[in-house]
This record gives sequence, C-alpha cells and structure tokens, in this order.
Amino acid sequence: MSGLVYGASGQRLDVYRPATAVEASPVVLLWHGRGPDERDVLAPLARATASLGVVCFVPDWRPNADDSGRTQLRESVMFVQQNAAEFGGDTGRIALGGWSLGSKAAMAAAMGPSALDGWRPRAVVGIAGGYTGPEPLTGRDPIDELTRAEESLPAIPVWLIHGSADPVVDVQQSRQLHAALRHRGWPTSLDEPDTDHAGVIMTEYDPGLRRCRPSHADHAVRAGKQSAHLLARAANFAPRAC
Repeated sequence: MSGLVYGASGQRLDVYRPATAVEASPVVLLWHGRGPDERDVLAPLARATASLGVVCFVPDWRPNADDSGRTQLRESVMFVQQNAAEFGGDTGRIALGGWSLGSKAAMAAAMGPSALDGWRPRAVVGIAGGYTGPEPLTGRDPIDELTRAEESLPAIPVWLIHGSADPVVDVQQSRQLHAALRHRGWPTSLDEPDTDHAGVIMTEYDPGLRRCRPSHADHAVRAGKQSAHLLARAANFAPRAC
C-alpha cells in the first residue's frame, strides 16, 4: 500500500506487508536519509524486510524543513502506534530503523524518552549512520547523549550495520557508537559488509538522478539482505522477563 498521508504535515508513507498474513506481525518503522521525500529509495530494503514476516512502514520526511524534519518524524511514529494493527501489525512489537541521517534520528529514540514523548522502540537498527553532531529529533549528539544518560535508563538492543567501503559516512562512526554502547552494557552488534553507503540498503547512487536506485550488484544484494535480517531480528526481539 503506497502514498498514505500520515499526519497533519501531509507527508506520505508506504506500507510493505508479508506475503502470508498473520494476526499480528512485528513492525518496523524505517526512516530514509538526508534527501527530502526519498521513501522510494528504501523500497528494496523494505520489501526484503517484509518478506521475513514484518510489516514495514516507510515515510517521507524532509530534513530541510525549518525544524529539520522533527515534526514529520514524530508524526510517523504516532501513525504507526495508532494504525499498525489495521495493517496486520502488532503495536506491542515496534522496532525503529534508519539509514544515514535517518539512523542518526533513530538513535535519539534509543538514547532517551524525551525524544518521542516517553515512547521508545523495542529495538533500533542503525544503517550507515553518523552519530556525532546534532540529530533531527532533539538537536543533540547521539553519542554524547548516551554518555550523559542516567544509569537507570533501560537499555534496549541496538544493531548496527555499516559498509566497510562507505565513502559518505566513515564506518568509524558506527564503531565509535558500538564501543560506547558496549561500555554502557547495552545489547549491541556491529556488522561491516563489503559494500558502500548505498549498497547497504540494496541500492546504488545514480549521479544523473542524484539519488539512489535499486541495485542487483552482488555486494549490494548481500548487504541489503543482511540489513533486512537485522531489521526483522529487531522487530522480533523479546525482552527478558524480570
């Protein structure tokens, strides 16, 4: 299902559902990167994720908006919380994923409850993100925010994936966040497939279009499938019983 308006801003999102419907599938909300209104760029990854039994929501948002896209990101979260069940999703199992700048924003939701009015996702997947400097939701530095977080803040799993040949965002960004998460005792992993910034979401950059398009290159297909499996794993994550 495509082109659904998800909030007062008038932005639209696409919904990708598993081929075999079940009563309540786990859910992933997946945010694109810096280019405004590029939900189509994540279509290959979203389809691959849905094929693993996940309902995947991919909204447009505009990082170049006056508030850096904060309102639209928050609206997309509210839409998924309120409407996931209508599409076969389980509102109790919502994971958050993001690519590039979208990943940086997703980390804000993990690092503290203030980013999304107290709501935090079940788990977060960061794909080729940079984690220093201001992020769109709170305007703060994700790694610095993690360092400053109260010890009482409940840890949630953070899975990271970053192409080892990424020329856009240095893989050291993910390594630095991974180390900071481990230092705090958070469940975390870091995968570094042999691909670039676009390949990790199963795409390639087209200079003529000035945006990413689907890729069938072996490295991109492998890395994209790896990203999809991390997203599905995050959505299916079951917290330990106390």
